[in-house]
Amino acid sequence: MRHKVAGRKLGRSMGHRKALYRNQVTDLLNYEKIVTTEAKAKEVRGQAEKIITLGKEGGLSAFRRALTVVTDKTVAEKVFADLAKRYGERPGGYTRMVKLGPRLGDGAPMVQLTLVE
Repeated sequence: MRHKVAGRKLGRSMGHRKALYRNQVTDLLNYEKIVTTEAKAKEVRGQAEKIITLGKEGGLSAFRRALTVVTDKTVAEKVFADLAKRYGERPGGYTRMVKLGPRLGDGAPMVQLTLVE
């Protein structure tokens, strides 16, 4: 039974899944918009919001904690400089998912994950 087991496996090993999430969080924070499947977006959304909250917290310790997820130092600097100021008054909910419809190849539900303005 899967009682109290959170998260999706997405048919990948743990290392592959972790790398996928880190890359997608980094791309979302860098480009502020990504197109991906709905299942991946639901997993990435929470991690990206935690990184933005770390940016709002500020400080060296929070910066280092953010670097454990974000793969690019310049993206982490962007979070702490730009995005932290943008979302300073917002208590949460930094991302938005817009459904795009099924993917042509396999019918997977696609969404656009963006950072709200």
